[in-house]
Amino acid sequence: MANMPIDRVIEDKQRLFWLLQLGGWSSWAATFYLGILVWGEPPENYLSYLPIVSAIGMFITLALRWIYRATWERTLGIRAFAILGASYCAGVVWVLCRSVLFFNLFPQELEKYDQEGGATLAMYFNNSISGVWVMLVWSALYFGIKYYLLSQEEKQRYLKALSMAHEAQLKMLRYQLNPHFLFNTLNAISTLILDKDTELANSMVMKLSRFLRYSLDNDPMQQITVAEEVESLKLYLDIEEVRFGERLTLHFAISEDAENALMPSLLLQPLVENSIKYAVSKSINGGSIAVSASIEDGCLQLTVADDGPGLDLRQGRLPKGGGVGLANTRERLSQIYREKQSFRLSSTEPHGLTITICIPVSYAD
Repeated sequence: MANMPIDRVIEDKQRLFWLLQLGGWSSWAATFYLGILVWGEPPENYLSYLPIVSAIGMFITLALRWIYRATWERTLGIRAFAILGASYCAGVVWVLCRSVLFFNLFPQELEKYDQEGGATLAMYFNNSISGVWVMLVWSALYFGIKYYLLSQEEKQRYLKALSMAHEAQLKMLRYQLNPHFLFNTLNAISTLILDKDTELANSMVMKLSRFLRYSLDNDPMQQITVAEEVESLKLYLDIEEVRFGERLTLHFAISEDAENALMPSLLLQPLVENSIKYAVSKSINGGSIAVSASIEDGCLQLTVADDGPGLDLRQGRLPKGGGVGLANTRERLSQIYREKQSFRLSSTEPHGLTITICIPVSYAD
């Protein structure tokens, strides 16, 4: 309902109101007629009388609705007085209309009650009480349904706001680019220009442009296949290979059944970036990074491993200050999959860090 245009919401409420009006008064007429059959014999053509009575009641409750709308923003005391007072007046007026209509349609009934002496007044008093009760029940149902619809609208607004906040957080996590990456890349381009290696500098600029365009154009709320994720990862690694040359060794092991599995876009880039920062750039001889994907026990398993110095994992947890990219990825997975995911850090033998992600496996339709 929160996503519907306001005109559509109002139209749906009006339709619901009239459906409930027709259904409610039809039900009252049916049960009232059954009661007459149980306790006595109705006059001839009595069924023609009940629809008119129901229509009068429906018209009177429209006036009640107008009163309740007018006093909706008032204090609780005023609203309670309006409900009781309006229901009482509506019940008395309704029974009065019923009585006038009844004795005009069935004059023989009036003669019978007059012969009994005083029975007409007693009957009117009893009917007035029942009429007031009907209007009170109508008022209770009106407010009950109205409060229920308002609570549902409030719940929808809350869920919408929560969804928007959730989406904004995911976009923030996904669009975070490591300033060190941009700084190092631009610094490398500047160095190439100073060395008059314009061809390689231009190539690096083009690769950076392609990677940034892909990262900004790709919707973080949409999933992509593992094969597409690897291709986007290679856009990033093309830049890093220019910086590190032979010092950076890459290995990819993507199983065939995992290639078409879906995953969040640019999930692996910050993990590989973390490996380059801690395992490659700080080593004189460089290092290697291995990226793999496979289907294991109904889950998509993604692994990024390096042969760097590794980390003090402290029971599998990332130490304080040990990599914004890892913390960012862990939070993003938690936001998307909740408890249906795992993010595990372990040591690579003989040294290094291995990051293993398991998420529910799914495929595009």
